[in-house]
Amino acid sequence: MIHPNQPLALSAAKNASTVVVGSPLLAASPASSPAAACCSSQLQQRRAAGPGRRGAGRLAAPRCSTIEQAAGVSSAVTVDRTLTVTATVTVQPPIGVVYAARGIDDLTDLIGKTLLLELVSSELDPRTGKEKETVSAFAHRTMKQDTYEAEFAVPATFGPVGAVLVENEHHREMFVKEIRLVTGADDSSAVTFDCNSWVHSKFDNPDRRIFFTVKSYLPAQTPKGIEALRKKELETLRGDGTGERKFFDRVYDYDVYNDLGDPDFKIEHLRPVLGGDEHPYPRRCRTGRPHTEIDPRTEKRRGPVYVPRDEQFSDVKGMTFSATTLRSGLHAMLPALEPLLANQELRFPHFPAIDGLYSVGIPLPAQLAAAGAAAAAAGGAAASSSSTNIVGGVIPRLVRMIEDTTDHVLRFDVPEMFERTDEEFARQVLAGVNPICIQLLTVAPPFPTTYTIHLRTTSLFDDVIPQKERIFARPVLEFPIVSKLDPEVYGPPESALTKELLESQIVESVTVEEAMAQRRLFILDYHDVFLPYVHRVRERPETTLYGSRTVFFLTGAGTLSPLAIELARPQSPTRPQWRRAFVHGPDATASWLWKLAKAHVLSHDTGYHQLVSHWLRTHCCVEPYIIAANRQLSRMHPVHRLLHPHFRYTMEINALARESLINADGIIEESFWPGRYAMELSSVAYAATWRFDAEALPEDLVRRGLAVRQEDGELELTIKDYPYANDGLLVWNSIKQWASDYIDFYYKSDEEVACDEEVRAWWEEVRTKGHADKKDEPWWPAVDTRDGLIGVLTTIMWVTSGHHAAVNFGQYHYGGYFPNRPTVMRKNMPVEENEEEMKKFMEMPEHVLLDTMPSKMQAITIMATLDILSSHSPDEEYMGEHAEPAWLAEPRVKAAFERFAGRMKEIEGIVDERNNDPELRNRCGAGIVPYELLKPFSTPGVTGRGIPNSISI
Repeated sequence: MIHPNQPLALSAAKNASTVVVGSPLLAASPASSPAAACCSSQLQQRRAAGPGRRGAGRLAAPRCSTIEQAAGVSSAVTVDRTLTVTATVTVQPPIGVVYAARGIDDLTDLIGKTLLLELVSSELDPRTGKEKETVSAFAHRTMKQDTYEAEFAVPATFGPVGAVLVENEHHREMFVKEIRLVTGADDSSAVTFDCNSWVHSKFDNPDRRIFFTVKSYLPAQTPKGIEALRKKELETLRGDGTGERKFFDRVYDYDVYNDLGDPDFKIEHLRPVLGGDEHPYPRRCRTGRPHTEIDPRTEKRRGPVYVPRDEQFSDVKGMTFSATTLRSGLHAMLPALEPLLANQELRFPHFPAIDGLYSVGIPLPAQLAAAGAAAAAAGGAAASSSSTNIVGGVIPRLVRMIEDTTDHVLRFDVPEMFERTDEEFARQVLAGVNPICIQLLTVAPPFPTTYTIHLRTTSLFDDVIPQKERIFARPVLEFPIVSKLDPEVYGPPESALTKELLESQIVESVTVEEAMAQRRLFILDYHDVFLPYVHRVRERPETTLYGSRTVFFLTGAGTLSPLAIELARPQSPTRPQWRRAFVHGPDATASWLWKLAKAHVLSHDTGYHQLVSHWLRTHCCVEPYIIAANRQLSRMHPVHRLLHPHFRYTMEINALARESLINADGIIEESFWPGRYAMELSSVAYAATWRFDAEALPEDLVRRGLAVRQEDGELELTIKDYPYANDGLLVWNSIKQWASDYIDFYYKSDEEVACDEEVRAWWEEVRTKGHADKKDEPWWPAVDTRDGLIGVLTTIMWVTSGHHAAVNFGQYHYGGYFPNRPTVMRKNMPVEENEEEMKKFMEMPEHVLLDTMPSKMQAITIMATLDILSSHSPDEEYMGEHAEPAWLAEPRVKAAFERFAGRMKEIEGIVDERNNDPELRNRCGAGIVPYELLKPFSTPGVTGRGIPNSISI
């Protein structure tokens, strides 16, 4: 337990004789302390008594015991010149690190000069008005493992210690967990400086690291003695915007996404720069790498992607997931499997063959032994002659040994979802892995429709169709449904989903107008966002795309029923526009066409989910918050300490995504239908639809028409049994209460928020640098009041926790059986093609469906990837589970966090109750997968539940 409010009761050093008054550690300045004034008065009275009185050579201890209630800290008095303070430094050595200078560092440990520590007073020298001289000492290794000690002779007038400076004398960085200061042998005087940070070698960087006390200060409240250090630390973290970043650096700066392709390696890898007028996008962390020869705008892809040192994975997390896992592992395994699969048909011959991936598995070929050795030589895996070493390192839970043999197979765990029924198709838009895209269909739009951008295309048809401003707008949820795209470019805007068609499919006796008035018609709309990419995606081999719309009807039982699907292909210079509506008809032909249409829609939903709901709205848009917070908010700032656990590992996982997942010819481009246009499409969605205020869960629900705000401010859900919204609002409200309690403790008025220069600079930088392409939008909220700040913080904390958990940790559960969420469709609808294709469909419709689904290699690649991305690390930190030391330092904050933790545990029970309530048919029933994605806690592995604090996978 940390007790930061206990003073450092400084004990007398040997041979000290001069009488002085000392200040307690972390207490207020003696000059402003009632206790100090009392003690000073007593001392003056005794000095006035003169040397002739008995006992003149010594003084009795002062009797003053006043407690400074305002600071919540005991004041203490000593009567000696110097005091003995012992610093105990706890470190965590890197696992398995061997380096050339190790012998020299071991010698440094032997002579007791491993770490140079400096204690910094939080007070100014009253004589000079400047910072007091620091007190230094070397820390030496002790007999206790991973522990170093230093002993200081501290002047009793030194005052509270506000910071510790650390210089690492080793040639290798060192992870410092904490520094504990104790006076004499009195453990009750202990004060802990929470570090949990890598300290670079002085041979890499001569600047000393700064660690502040666990007590949080607003900028205006910073003790005078450490004001300059507070500013200096922020200047260090901001850097000067020049040079290539080194592994050990801690510099946070902005850059555009210009490192996704490597045209110097292959011209086909050239990708557009994301960020700027042409392709608006959030910013990522600057690396400073040089640019390519072929395209001076593109950054070279050489070596690991830089992220600030403290943003990198812990050793435990690194062993669970790393760039090596994806790059060396999957890229070694899949080519080795390809010859084995190439001897068979490209597609699965029948659905039982797909089921065999989970029962029989795929024998692992001997080539993997060579692949494993090659990866080990490159540092990608431990050297081994085992043929399964490389695979076991990538997806160990998927590798099984065949009983009574030494052979191994790649066998996937059975995912939760195997159903392909209409009911399950509809249920998953409310309780699946992408429950945030369904919208209300109504006569009048529930929100302004001003989200438009100019989409500049590079289609092969540009030399035939004059270049125009091609408008993609967020679809207006009006009926009749009409496209907002340019009809001269894409063809007639009218939808094939007519009033007559929808009414023919509604099982109840209601008209379309009546259903809309009762808020019972909903739409999944991927028409205008995808239609501009149809021809370009179809240029890829074995890949197709449509713009799509799917309309659902809310039944009296509270479940959704799909009414109709519209698929559309835009016009081209040689072909007219094609669009058609599909319904679940009464005959076999209509039924199979309906299944094919559903598969296309599921593929569209899967692509949008991965690129927008998941990558863009969580990973990508959060990184600017992290960069700005580290550049503008001091480590002592309470807002920094509130947000810090919500930023853990995000920059590292984003860097790894740019390295192996979203890069040119990466896993996303290889396995998802957008291919090379994947990230460009996410840029289009960002420009057209993203706005910070709508990332708040209540506002998102209202914006999509899934909730109505009542006069009292409470939300009424349009669909009562909407598992994502029902559970999400519990989590949202719990987070908001925690943020409110926290902010109200540190800010006593709105004026204090408005005058906080660091918060103001942070939020200004988020808007003008991190999201620079949207800096002039009117919807950015202000942070000049407590409510405004609470709203912004709640939104960020929700996105990093609940939103990300809802769209990430169910990926294998819902997509592990790839027919449920195909990532690519390889064939057009047979009714769009010639008579020969239609004849094949009429003869063998199941074969046509399987031909349309992902190939074996695509399926295995994405299944293995989803297994990795859906997994919780053993060192995961869940919402309400871990308290930051600074929170424990303040009793009221600690109590508020304990209440928050209690609410999260209550949510666990509420979710279980809901999943067992037969009245809630979207989460309970025969064969229904319970909705657990927003259950707060989980064990390690692929569990389909758990809300980590941060976007850590």
